[in-house]
Amino acid sequence: GTPQKYDPTFKGPIYDRGCTDIVCCVLLVVAIVGYVVVGVVAWTHGDPRKVIHPTDSRGQFCGQQGTPNEYGPGPSGHSPNSLRNVGLQPTPPCPPPVQICVSKCPDRYMTYMTSHGNAAALEYYRNFCAPEFKGSRKAPLEVLKDKECPAMLIPSTPLARRCFPAIQAKKGVIMVGNETTYDDGRGQRRNVTELLEGAKKANVVLETRQLAMKIFEDYTVSWYWIIIGLVIAMVASLVFIVLLRFLAGIMVWVMIVMVILVLGYGIFHCYMEYAKLKGEAGSDVSLTDLGFQTDLRVYLHLRQTWLAFLIILCVLELVIVLLLVFLRKRILIAIALIKEASRAVGHVMSSLLFPLCTFFLLCLCIAYWASTAVFLSTSNEAVYKVFNESACPFSGQTCKPETFNASNVTKLCPDAQCLFAFYGGETAYHKYLIVLQFFNVFMFFWLANFVIALGQVTLAGAFASYYWAFKKPDDMPAFPLFSAFGRALRCVREPRRGGRGASGRLCPSNRGRSVPRYHTGSLAFGSLVLAIVQVIRVTLEYLDHRLKAAENKFAKFLLSCLKCCFWCLEKFIKFLNRNAYIMIAIYGTNFCTSARNAFFLLMRNIIRVAVLDKVTDFLFFLGKLLIVGSVGILAFFFFTQRIKLVQDTAPPLNYYWVPILTVIVGSYLIAHGFFSVYGMCVDTLFLCFLEDLERNDGSAEKPYFMSQDLRKLLKKTNKGQPEA
Repeated sequence: GTPQKYDPTFKGPIYDRGCTDIVCCVLLVVAIVGYVVVGVVAWTHGDPRKVIHPTDSRGQFCGQQGTPNEYGPGPSGHSPNSLRNVGLQPTPPCPPPVQICVSKCPDRYMTYMTSHGNAAALEYYRNFCAPEFKGSRKAPLEVLKDKECPAMLIPSTPLARRCFPAIQAKKGVIMVGNETTYDDGRGQRRNVTELLEGAKKANVVLETRQLAMKIFEDYTVSWYWIIIGLVIAMVASLVFIVLLRFLAGIMVWVMIVMVILVLGYGIFHCYMEYAKLKGEAGSDVSLTDLGFQTDLRVYLHLRQTWLAFLIILCVLELVIVLLLVFLRKRILIAIALIKEASRAVGHVMSSLLFPLCTFFLLCLCIAYWASTAVFLSTSNEAVYKVFNESACPFSGQTCKPETFNASNVTKLCPDAQCLFAFYGGETAYHKYLIVLQFFNVFMFFWLANFVIALGQVTLAGAFASYYWAFKKPDDMPAFPLFSAFGRALRCVREPRRGGRGASGRLCPSNRGRSVPRYHTGSLAFGSLVLAIVQVIRVTLEYLDHRLKAAENKFAKFLLSCLKCCFWCLEKFIKFLNRNAYIMIAIYGTNFCTSARNAFFLLMRNIIRVAVLDKVTDFLFFLGKLLIVGSVGILAFFFFTQRIKLVQDTAPPLNYYWVPILTVIVGSYLIAHGFFSVYGMCVDTLFLCFLEDLERNDGSAEKPYFMSQDLRKLLKKTNKGQPEA
């Protein structure tokens, strides 16, 4: 934890770098190769159609080309007699519900018992029977017993390629096909409300689909106005960052004055309430005598309550004033660093677009993870089981429909059937599917954190090159962002040029040697540690979800404590990683060394860290509030046609909140992207500033690299250098 020893050759982000954390780099490459192999295996065995398309009782897809149930362009789904069991997986020996692929859903009430004697009705009815149904050759009871046809048909509507009862409400009365009762196929009349439970979720999905269609229509007529709103948010974010160079100090001091005034008003109000209650009956009752009251307004009639408020606010006012007196200089340093960060971003404008690269890589990680997860979850094969109504020694055993009729099972158990039970598998691949899913989640976290780390170390290298340029910006590399990206990942060979900048000092960008410059291993190390903690947190959340119905209070308490601890640990590791990546960008050391040096450097300046953190948090909060609030209000007045100048321009909408919320969320993401770059710049300059103070003393041999404003603020000078 000792300060860095002076290195006379150090002029900023070093270029003579070697590979760091090679083991982690190799481990990452091996893991990525394994991840690709898992993806290929999943894509070979998986079939996403199992998620999208329904199947019949034999596990065959409905309405798909190349399957026995191939139909035309019309919707296909399940027969009504399986509606109440849609989504349920049967458990042997109970037979599964009969599911039949149909070309269209039924549109009328019918029962097989009343239709088998009518040729026209039977012809319509057979559209909803199994392929092996041969017409009226069998007795009706045998057809129903063999489950070749459903006992009844109900007017249904297609939804997600399945048929659900067409339930509607007229004047508060639940109806299906304009009827309130139906024949259950056994000669009994039933109320349609009995169908509600089975189709409740279907109606929710149907309403959701209708809502989604209206939202989609709103997007089709307002998308260009949404883009205009997002462009306005982008311009406003850029303007705010530029203005911070001039207005950061004013904003911070106005905020402090407002807090002091608000606390002062609170103290005055509490004193007036305390004085007003003097002499009123019951106002002198103590809080102890009153006890706990569910109606909190009762406490506002006690003088003791307002006295407590008065004391608390006075203490807060005193603390803020004392902090302002003793930390004034540190607040000024924080303001100066924020202004300097605005200048640095101005010299490295390409950094504002770099989050797009990070966002694109994150989208690739998410897409690969999601597609692999879907293919893994649909890698199971159709499993068929023996089902029967009488006692049978083969009941529940696995069978093959192709050879079932020729097997001994049908001879020993005449009523046995080989029916589709569920999707599963008994091979080694199927047994380890859960392990592959876990590996998929782990690799997603690792790669996502690696992409974020790559963005952070690249930005840190670019902004560090700005700080350590003795004469800014003349001594900076021509393309600092690309130079920093190369130092993070690529091996670059540069001739030893030994050029000098405008200051006459050796430019850091010209001191390169023919050496590899890799930090992939260090980034992989930091992201691996964070990924492990995040996977543990996901596992704890999964256990908490599974234990919700449990009555073990100790287990719940222990789980809550673990979740809290790992949440704190994740926040700490993110903070440590961020600063470690900055040190990696500056010194090129390995992850552990960089993390240790960054941590102890910050601990030696903990008060400055706290002040800078709170000041930047306030400015970022204010910036996001101004940008998102302004653009959101503008979008509200525009899309609700309250701006008379453009009243006729606003598109007609089903829900005006759709484009408004889209603009607000998009504006927040844009502002967050800009401020994340700005925040990385502030953190990098702050660490460089602390390093500068500990390394240098202003002499000709060890001059300060900080800006002239910071030197004036700290009353430090560079000997031999004129001060303006």
